[in-house]
Amino acid sequence: MATNVRSIQQKLFRPDPPGSQNTSDSQKPDSALTISIPKTVTPPPSVPPKLGKPQEPNPSPTSNGGNAPRFYRDRLRQKLGPAYKTVEQYRLDQDGRRERHWKRWGPYVSDRQWATVREDYSGDGDAWAHFPHEHARSRTYRWGEDGIAGISDNHQRLCLSLALWNEQDRMLKERLFGVSGPQGNHGEDVKELYYYLDSTPTHSYMKFLYKYPQKAYPYEDLVRENQNRGREVVEFEVLDTDVFDEDRYWDVFVEYAKDEDGPDNIYIRITAYNRGPDTANLHIIPQLWFPNTWSWAIPPQPRPNLSATANTRITVIHDKLDKTHLYCFPSPPPVGPDGRPINDGVEGDEDTVEPELLFTENDSNFLRLWGVQNKSPFVKDAFHDHIVPVHRQSVHQFANGRSKAGPEGENGNPNSDSESSSGRATPVPLDNPQFINPDKTGTKSAAHYIFKDVPGRGGCAVVRLKLTSNIPQKDPTLEDEGLFDDVIEERRVEADEFYYSLTQGYVSDDLRAIMRQALGGMLWTKQYYKFIANEWLEGDPAQPPPPPSRKFLRSNKDWMHLYASDILSMPDKWEYPYFAAWDSAFHCIPLAVVDPAFAKKQLDLLTREWYMKPDGQIPAYEWNFSDVNPPVHAWATFRVFKIERKLYGREDVPFLERVFQKLLLNFTWWVNRKDAGGANVFEGGFLGLDNIGVFNRSEPLPTGGALRQADGTAWMAFYCLNMLSMALELAKHNPVYEDIASKFFEHFIFIADAMTYHNSGVNLSLWNEKDGMYYDAIQWGHDSMQLPVRSLVGLIPLYATLTLEPSLVNRFPGFKKRMEWFIENKPEVSSRNMANMKDRGRGERFLLALASKERLISILEKMLDESEFFSEHGIRSLSKLHKDHPWGIEVNGQRHEVSYWPGESKSGMFGGNSNWRGPIWLAVNFLLIESLQRFHQYYGDELEVECPTGSGEYMNLRQIAEEIQHRIMHIFGRDIHGRRALNGGNQKLDFDPFFRDYVWFYEYFHGDDGRGLGASHQTGWSGLVAYHILQSGASCRLPKTPRTPRSLAHHYFDETLDSRSEYGDEAHSLMSAVSANDLNTLGDVSPDAL
Repeated sequence: MATNVRSIQQKLFRPDPPGSQNTSDSQKPDSALTISIPKTVTPPPSVPPKLGKPQEPNPSPTSNGGNAPRFYRDRLRQKLGPAYKTVEQYRLDQDGRRERHWKRWGPYVSDRQWATVREDYSGDGDAWAHFPHEHARSRTYRWGEDGIAGISDNHQRLCLSLALWNEQDRMLKERLFGVSGPQGNHGEDVKELYYYLDSTPTHSYMKFLYKYPQKAYPYEDLVRENQNRGREVVEFEVLDTDVFDEDRYWDVFVEYAKDEDGPDNIYIRITAYNRGPDTANLHIIPQLWFPNTWSWAIPPQPRPNLSATANTRITVIHDKLDKTHLYCFPSPPPVGPDGRPINDGVEGDEDTVEPELLFTENDSNFLRLWGVQNKSPFVKDAFHDHIVPVHRQSVHQFANGRSKAGPEGENGNPNSDSESSSGRATPVPLDNPQFINPDKTGTKSAAHYIFKDVPGRGGCAVVRLKLTSNIPQKDPTLEDEGLFDDVIEERRVEADEFYYSLTQGYVSDDLRAIMRQALGGMLWTKQYYKFIANEWLEGDPAQPPPPPSRKFLRSNKDWMHLYASDILSMPDKWEYPYFAAWDSAFHCIPLAVVDPAFAKKQLDLLTREWYMKPDGQIPAYEWNFSDVNPPVHAWATFRVFKIERKLYGREDVPFLERVFQKLLLNFTWWVNRKDAGGANVFEGGFLGLDNIGVFNRSEPLPTGGALRQADGTAWMAFYCLNMLSMALELAKHNPVYEDIASKFFEHFIFIADAMTYHNSGVNLSLWNEKDGMYYDAIQWGHDSMQLPVRSLVGLIPLYATLTLEPSLVNRFPGFKKRMEWFIENKPEVSSRNMANMKDRGRGERFLLALASKERLISILEKMLDESEFFSEHGIRSLSKLHKDHPWGIEVNGQRHEVSYWPGESKSGMFGGNSNWRGPIWLAVNFLLIESLQRFHQYYGDELEVECPTGSGEYMNLRQIAEEIQHRIMHIFGRDIHGRRALNGGNQKLDFDPFFRDYVWFYEYFHGDDGRGLGASHQTGWSGLVAYHILQSGASCRLPKTPRTPRSLAHHYFDETLDSRSEYGDEAHSLMSAVSANDLNTLGDVSPDAL
């Protein structure tokens, strides 16, 4: 593969191929998502080159000769004819039919495995101390792997990720750093700058950006400053240090692509730009390794093998994988901002950057960790010692210990106190120590590239690798880097095609880019999650037994059946690298738009017998599987079913029925466990809302008595209505479900009545007539006291809303007869808990809702008041009224109080790393929006409410829903001044040309100014903004500009795949939007149309 330097440079940075200027607008990329590798033309030295339309790559090396079309998408279009949608959709269809396993390889490596519950074998449950960041580079993991921009196969047998070194850090940068829960002033928090930029659903193309400082990374400064700050102070971030001053950092882009018809052939391109003013050196070290599977069992499992079978080729041998190779191409020398190599004019190949292949074993370094002799001289952190001289000198400091973990085994089970188990320092031999295996074999490998004197202000270095079973004689991309680049470019153009098929219409470029990054981030935050509860609790045969006390630390001992070994959607792969039940439900809504099969798999898994307990409880999250999350699984299941039906023309009734059957168990668990008095008034604990209450709702009340939760009861009413809807859908295929629908109808009515009215002389009312709000209440026998805190607790009852079409009711005479009997014979219930059920709404529709029309208007009056719930960026979780009027109660001499905190939490409740006392949370806003859309289908345009309250402007409920959507989009979108609210006024993030086009999807947002808070990469439920953009982005105005109302959605109530809406419009599928320019985004996506 060695070639002349100039010929390599011409291949890698050649001019635009012929015809590239003819790329259609429909395939124009999002500028912020395009990596502009320097060409031979000279851009202005102080600003990045302008990004134009996507280049048409050269013909694929696998294309047919003769007159065959050049590009795979053209050949596929010719093959499929009118059935062609997009290349990516074709791959999804292939994967669904199991013709190609397109999802075998993906971004399944976690961003953080250290300090997780799975890796905690301590006796006190302190996961942060048991496995700290300082151990991660030297100590093997038991249950997963982490890395920067990492990928693996779907069983995580083989992993690949990026490592870097700037010649200043004390160790390689091979994983993302952040402060732990105890170190952060608001809990754990990643302290790195990185972005998930792009991904297709099959991961045929992916893009990641990491910003790496050229100065030494300020690990200690970040820990020290955050530890010193109180909860009243904002967090100290890496941008607050000086390491990014003068732009002295690298923009490191990582791209992955797959062959057009080969899901196991993976191209990797790493492109690093020097943004600083001066030349700088950079080490790029892609790493390929096997997770340690051989240290836990007796007898040990055989080790797989990595070995150098050529100077730049690593061969992979694993008994569960096909033989494959990682080809590590020699790289051209760095180029300057003008695209010219730094050795321009020098011929010969002596200046190519040849990688050094490194090998070691993925075994813990006992010597460094605990001062105990290693079984093998080659250990996990060998590359740090080999490359970073100062790392070899830090053994004494590290061996003195920073963890409670002991030296007895790989998982560090201590048999003595933490100080003695730290071990003593063991000096590094001085006589030329050998850290890497000279035989070039092992279970962990790397390709070490060194780029010297990369020019500043846009100088560039590029590394190319390919993971494939092919040999050069059969794969020309292994010998021609130009063809290699063409394949990556073709996959990128196919990704453009796929995402543009979703948003054809008048959506702004900025919103398109936000939508794409949101969906790309959600696809990047897939993770291989392994947790076999009984093995974790009992310990491994080859390791010392865990301390007996750990069996009593968490309720996870009640989940011995749990056997997780799946690709799951994570809330945030650094801060929350584990599934959370209700987060997953929200993830599935936007995921269903791009990949309904994956979304359905997520919902199905949590109800399978190896996750769900036999009594029907769904696991919450790994810190406490027995905790209680809101019951949103039924809602998400039916929404995903309807999204797939609408957008892809498929009705997956077996999926719906399978999950419905399991949810019957879960519903019964709720009724038996959370309705203590059998009165249909539910308690549920914190229900995902952490610190929203005046008391910790997961603990016994200091006042005594029982907490009757307005939101807990409303969630169950919401659950009832979703089960009712699913039962009616299933009854179309099996009449048995008609009786079940009647059961949920009656259960809903009784819950509604119990929530709002007296029962047997006991005052259990959760509605406050004077305030016009729902509140929690404490019950002592026959007495109760409401807790008048205006929060989401009082808005959640709006979720329990369902409109029934008369055509649907008439289709099921048994259900209709039972419903009419109930209305006639139980008027004391059916006529008072909502708009009288005898009354019909628009189109003769029925309404099932907790809130009557009067109560709905009363709640909306507060919800749409900008001095209470209605912010410029969505609905707050707590009314701003409590800023000047906190509510509290004194119990046993201690004051318990709720006041408005628009930003981070000021208390340590639930770790202090989330706050529901004022900020905006997208998930709960999403359900409020859908509820308003459903209410509108019943009340129509006749019901108008002042919005905002006191403005004198009135809107119908559909328009209010759209207004909330737009305000949420305004969190992310640029305003007329070029700022994004989520950036909190940060000049660099808003205006720097290398930052301004990228956005983070935070966990929640400031209640007053919209800046991002909490986990910074929670594209899980904050990725819901993509759905809002698809639904109403076409009518979204710029932030801070006057509102111009536009219609929201059509044909909400389509019952068949080919029905017309009430407006007479033809129903359309999503993919028809490729050619149907009359549709503006997904305006026809709505709760009951899908």
